[in-house]
Amino acid sequence: MTAPSDFATRVGADLDAFVAAQRERLAPLGPRLGPFVDAATAATTGGKRLRAAFCHAGWTVGGGSGDDAAVVRASAALELLQASALVHDDVVDASLTRRGKPAAHAAFAIAHREAGWSGDPDAYGVGAAILLGDLLLSWSDEMFRTSGFSPDVVARATPYLDACKTEVVSGQFLDLVGQAIGATSVDEAMRIVRYKSAKYTVERPLHLGAALAGAGPETIDALSAYALPVGEAFQLRDDVLGVFGDPAVTGKPAGDDLREGKRTVLVAHAYSRADLEQRAALDLGLGDPDLTAAAVDRLRDVIRDTGALAHLEDDIAALEDQAAAALTLAPLAPWVEVLSDLAARAVRRNA
Repeated sequence: MTAPSDFATRVGADLDAFVAAQRERLAPLGPRLGPFVDAATAATTGGKRLRAAFCHAGWTVGGGSGDDAAVVRASAALELLQASALVHDDVVDASLTRRGKPAAHAAFAIAHREAGWSGDPDAYGVGAAILLGDLLLSWSDEMFRTSGFSPDVVARATPYLDACKTEVVSGQFLDLVGQAIGATSVDEAMRIVRYKSAKYTVERPLHLGAALAGAGPETIDALSAYALPVGEAFQLRDDVLGVFGDPAVTGKPAGDDLREGKRTVLVAHAYSRADLEQRAALDLGLGDPDLTAAAVDRLRDVIRDTGALAHLEDDIAALEDQAAAALTLAPLAPWVEVLSDLAARAVRRNA
């Protein structure tokens, strides 16, 4: 298979070409649309390209061979879907930064403010970002349909793309509800992990690639046995980084998940192990947008002291073992190295 850096470069080139074609297509609407398309370019630049990589791996495992240009473009469509999800997610979470730069809604608000336009800059920023996310979602479908596969192959794979979109939005809503009601159940948090992240990031991209290659049910089921534990471990690692990650590496302020009051599995484990004083500290701090750096450090100490962090690391290791065991299944056995490397990229990361 292509080296990760080479593959990411190819995906990036396909995205750049697609957005450039859209820019030309939209040129008759006039220059005011330019910054909107610029924002689309910014939203699709960078990132780990994991979803695209899993899609390409699914194609390989499913029997795909020869020229892979079409599957690279189809995989890149998932990066447009991811860009859409991140733009909307930052609006929902009121996150002001993404990859060390202003989030889309914040950037639009800054532009409004600097131009001295009338109205509320923040409301403008939110509205523009919602529209940007909608545009990126539409482009994702278009790029997938026009990736170069025949209409019957596209039709065969599309149900997996449809499932991916439905599941991630449903998981995001469950996450939003969990924050609103202050849910602390580990089981509930893991359900959100499965639908918000595990299926969306790993399982459905693998299914999509395998379906493009014409894989049968046995291969699809084997991929699920590997994908779900990898996807869950990926999100649990994200939970750790959201609290303990280095902002210089993650591109997000330290403790942002705590300020947003995210009811992650890490937080659920902390609640399940907390004494009265620790629970009171969690209740007081979680969801406070004005949480200071010192207060973030105190909550980190609570999470460590309850044993939640150590327990989550054990959970991640157990999920990695479960995924490794799935690689003994017949359809996956020839691709152990490829799938093991992808699992490591997803789980053993610092951003």
